[in-house]
Amino acid sequence: MSEKTPWSREEFEQVLRAKEEFYHIRHPLHVKMHSGEMSKEQIQGWVANRFYYQTTIPMKDAAIMANCPIPEVRQHWVQRILDHDGFEGEEGGIEAWLQLGESVGLTREELWSEEHVLPGVRFAVDAYSNFARRATWQEGASSSLTEMFAPKIHQARLDNWPESYPWIDVKGYRYFRKRLSEARRDVEHGVKITLDHFKTREQQEYAVSLLQFKLDVLWSMCDAMWMAYIEKRPPYTFEV
Repeated sequence: MSEKTPWSREEFEQVLRAKEEFYHIRHPLHVKMHSGEMSKEQIQGWVANRFYYQTTIPMKDAAIMANCPIPEVRQHWVQRILDHDGFEGEEGGIEAWLQLGESVGLTREELWSEEHVLPGVRFAVDAYSNFARRATWQEGASSSLTEMFAPKIHQARLDNWPESYPWIDVKGYRYFRKRLSEARRDVEHGVKITLDHFKTREQQEYAVSLLQFKLDVLWSMCDAMWMAYIEKRPPYTFEV
């Protein structure tokens, strides 16, 4: 049986981008959210659980950098950490998410305490973080390519939330505006790493599976929140 023919760079990128079909913007939780059908408590639950994800992102990126021996790549990748952690004179994405939390009625102390983080969300996020530590830096970069689809979901929030959830203070939307340009910049770098490194068809299909793994992480987070906040069946709820 002959080996499969590798995809061209254009075909490979198209296959990666086709994975948008499985992005969590299609999860019933996000459909409900963007339709303006979620209560204040449900929005708060989502914000609190996503904050755990946000605080893990720069640690994930630091792990990818730690595994990379190429200075030029690290020089570029470090910007992702600065985008989230901030630096002198510039507030980062974590601070912006804290402001979102305050805008929906949560306190900074609540968010940092992780008291609202669901076990399923914690498990999914930790799985992603642990993967980044063990994987090669190229594998870590490929798993990060869900950023290809992120601008659409951020723009949807900016378009829909002010009308759907007028009780949210508009200053909380800074994170979504901030990520519109940052995500597009990061995608260009991440796609190039993936297309350059994964050459054979077997390697290319493996890279696609890494992207699917990250999509699974995001979808699993939504599943946990759907059960807790929409179905009203938080962890360890038992039928009597």
